[in-house]
Amino acid sequence: MKHFRVWLLSLCFCGLASGVLLPMTAHAQDKGFGKIIRMHDALDEIIPGDAKVEKLASGFTWAEGPVWIANGEYLLFSDIPRNSVMKWKDGEGISVFLNPSGYTGQVYYGLEPGSNGLSLDKDGQLLSCEHGDRRVSVLTKNGGKRTLIDNYMGKRLNSPNDLVVKSNGDIYFTDPIYGLPERANDPRRELDFCGVYRLSPDGTLTLLTDEMTRPNGLAFSPDESKLYVAQSDPDAAIWKEFPVHPDGTLGEGKVFYDVTNEVGKKPGLPDGLKVDANGNLFATGPGGVLIFSPDATLLGVIETGVPTANCGWGNDGSTLYITADSHLLRLETKTKGAGW
Repeated sequence: MKHFRVWLLSLCFCGLASGVLLPMTAHAQDKGFGKIIRMHDALDEIIPGDAKVEKLASGFTWAEGPVWIANGEYLLFSDIPRNSVMKWKDGEGISVFLNPSGYTGQVYYGLEPGSNGLSLDKDGQLLSCEHGDRRVSVLTKNGGKRTLIDNYMGKRLNSPNDLVVKSNGDIYFTDPIYGLPERANDPRRELDFCGVYRLSPDGTLTLLTDEMTRPNGLAFSPDESKLYVAQSDPDAAIWKEFPVHPDGTLGEGKVFYDVTNEVGKKPGLPDGLKVDANGNLFATGPGGVLIFSPDATLLGVIETGVPTANCGWGNDGSTLYITADSHLLRLETKTKGAGW
């Protein structure tokens, strides 16, 4: 399976380099993808009993980073190997929003060169974690991209992965090695750790922690007093919870939940995550999207059957969009995302 995926990624990259995007298919009425596993009665207050996962589109190579654009009523998400940001709009389907999305060089740069996590800044501009260009960027209105940060103390970042914006405009992001062509052993690597950072509006970059081996998705609790960070390390597949100090730095972290024993039994690793208005976590991991209460009780799983990268709120805040391997999925909930 691994060799097939490498072949598929290579085929996709070659197709993109030649200016041809491989076909994608819409499934606007395809419901019943996967299933919802209910482990606690509290899940009934979050996901309706008759809820079905809907497949909106397929044919991507590795879909990531969904973000809802309210003023256009559409969803953006990354297809990392294709170096593209895709757009999905109800009634219109899929189109390419941005290409290239994360790598603008002239030589081959591995199997995952594109953008990964996406978000919006306080002005509604698109923020991107870019693998190939190794930066966090902003797509300015009526203009091009600007680099917000691409180095720490003069050394190039590894490959920014995911980000979340605090209410004061601070950008928190993770920087593992997944976008480097040779990962941890890439000769282009300049930092010997994988950090979690904060970028302030004045351009100040602060290393918040370097204790996590493979930091990935991250999200704040509704009151921004806690930061949750996923670690996609198969030897320590965990989510950590950090207290957020008044100055925006982090206190000592603790393990929120550990799924290391599930690695290999179910597809996927801790990856992207979002939080609802009541503090419940929707965290992609082994099996699909795991739903936790704020006290780390596992309430249930949106089981997709495939490695699942990320999720994001959309529409009126109660719709959960899920990027699961080559698929874009949608689920209507009874809750709303934090901040909606």
